[in-house]
Amino acid sequence: MSLRAFRIAYDGTNYYGFQRQPDVSTVEDAIFDALRALEVLNPSADKPDGYAAAGRTDAGVSALAQTIALEAPDWLEPRALNAELPADVRAWAAADAPAEFHATHHASRRTYTYHLYAPTEAPLDSEPADSVVDDDRFRAACEALSGTHDFHNLTPDDRNTERSPSIAVRRDDDYLVLTVSAGGFARELVRRLVSLARDVGTGDAPLEKVDRALAPEPLPGHEGIAPAPPEPLVLTDVQYPALAFEIDEEAAASARAVFERRRIDQRTGARVAEQVADGLR
Repeated sequence: MSLRAFRIAYDGTNYYGFQRQPDVSTVEDAIFDALRALEVLNPSADKPDGYAAAGRTDAGVSALAQTIALEAPDWLEPRALNAELPADVRAWAAADAPAEFHATHHASRRTYTYHLYAPTEAPLDSEPADSVVDDDRFRAACEALSGTHDFHNLTPDDRNTERSPSIAVRRDDDYLVLTVSAGGFARELVRRLVSLARDVGTGDAPLEKVDRALAPEPLPGHEGIAPAPPEPLVLTDVQYPALAFEIDEEAAASARAVFERRRIDQRTGARVAEQVADGLR
């Protein structure tokens, strides 16, 4: 047995987040169940030896590069792990890790991508007016939120709230795609950054609200910033300078098939919803 790190992709739609919780289904539960089925994890053990994960993701959030590490036999390749994982959780790459490696503490940078529906003009009579986003205002908010700040007003955490995110924004048709990177994130921070920038972009909040959110004083309840929905958020990268991941091509193909199926299903659902909406005009 030696320490191995695995890249895990998953569709978070049907899970209550990554980390185990009582009485609900999580991605970590699925991984541990697979390891027990493969007799890598003893049925009586709480978790594998040497186990750690890059971080938690909230309910509904998906991942491309969630990373776990554990003491694993040489035969445990991503394709072997996939044989016991559910279809919407796929291992796709692995790396040998030094004995002292810790998947949480040794991550040098984490990157999330958020796909925000943000049309520049309302295309439908029924389109909510507050869905229209001014790109310049939105980018100004993101620029003000980038860099080192105390984000105590943008997370439910009550300690370790100083972070240094960098936020890049690009427009893709009716979507603004945000790439947010940092050494680490407080809980719900990315989703609340998105929510605040969106409020500024739609004109629901002035740019000065960013300054108020970053100030030492707590925001009053009526000015609190709720997190944006989790489903458009993806953990897209976790960097480990000391590791060299090798892609398992069979496992990666299996993962691509899962997300291609998801893409088709969601496009089909969108066509059905479009027909119903058009029929109600």
